[in-house]
Amino acid sequence: MSTLVTICITILAYKLLGKEIKPLLDKLDGVDWRRKATDMLGPIREYANRVGRTAARPVLQFYYVLTGKETTLTEKAMLYAAIIYTVMPASVLPQRVFKLLGILDEGAAVLYVFNKVSEKITPAVEAQVDATIQKWFGHEYAVVISEEKNDDK
Repeated sequence: MSTLVTICITILAYKLLGKEIKPLLDKLDGVDWRRKATDMLGPIREYANRVGRTAARPVLQFYYVLTGKETTLTEKAMLYAAIIYTVMPASVLPQRVFKLLGILDEGAAVLYVFNKVSEKITPAVEAQVDATIQKWFGHEYAVVISEEKNDDK
């Protein structure tokens, strides 16, 4: 695991626990977040192909918020950690060993970060997510079945 990933996951864990993160944030000075986000797009797409469009949506929302100019350093670190933690096969609490708890840790991390950045998931971000999902999966179609009215009296 890279140093950046370790620092970001530690920041996320510390935020969850209410601990001080300033010394960790100082270590992120000079990170090229745009490049890091671009590097993650391949693993995000592989993840999306495994889990489908609905489960991929929050990860793509995080991706586009991460690349936003208004996103703070703390938010970028937490978003990066949540994306990596979700799409990468490694886990702090492996599902194979810890069963339900192994799923809940990822869910808790994603939910926590979502609550912290939800106001930044704007209509523009949603449009980017929709365009990416459409590009990766094609159009989603809904089957509509209508009942014919019987006019016989």
